[in-house]
Amino acid sequence: MAVEGGLKCVKYLVFFFNFIFWLCGLALIVVGVLVQVSLHSTLSIKDPSASGAPILLIALGVIVFLVAFFGCCGAWKENYCMVTMFAILMSLVIIAEIGAAIAGYIYRNKVSVVVQDSLADMINNYNNSSDEFRATVDKLQHDLKCCGANSSSDWRSSTPEGNTVPDSCCINDTKNCGKGTMSDASKVYQKGCHDAVEAVLKANIQWVIVAALVIALFQILGVVFACLLMKGIRSGYEVM
Repeated sequence: MAVEGGLKCVKYLVFFFNFIFWLCGLALIVVGVLVQVSLHSTLSIKDPSASGAPILLIALGVIVFLVAFFGCCGAWKENYCMVTMFAILMSLVIIAEIGAAIAGYIYRNKVSVVVQDSLADMINNYNNSSDEFRATVDKLQHDLKCCGANSSSDWRSSTPEGNTVPDSCCINDTKNCGKGTMSDASKVYQKGCHDAVEAVLKANIQWVIVAALVIALFQILGVVFACLLMKGIRSGYEVM
């Protein structure tokens, strides 16, 4: 028995929402990878706990990607079991995303400690690390216009004379510009990188939380429409 109007519309809405979820899953994977790269390459954050959020994002992205594909097939084929399984799995994903958003909000309060420890390690390992690591540190200081963790004096123990900073600390970044100029505010940035890095991380975490909650809202609508479609299929109707 063909059903016109409402139920037919629900079928296409479920398919449409699942296509959007499929794109959202792909977006979560991309965002998770970008955050992970930013933490460990751009910002040189080595604390393992910092990887929790991006890894969770990638995992959720993969799950949403697969579940959405499953839901698309179930809606298109009007398969009661597939639509039911989709609704259950997506409900679990929504709970996980809300949990991730809460965890991200809680993690915001720990960012300061993670940043402080990571910057301290960055300074201590600077002279004994690879050229690639030093280039990453230099880029961080140059781009954020900062020097050391809390101030330029954090580099005091990095050289025997105790008054030299990396050239990336200089306002005008030229070769050997940091030699003997640690306390010269006209040549070297005196402000540390801690506050700047913390601000970048907190901004990224905030956007991730907002994105997760917005996606979860759309997913709730998708589950509601899936339940309506399940009811229609179970009633023995054929959705054209």
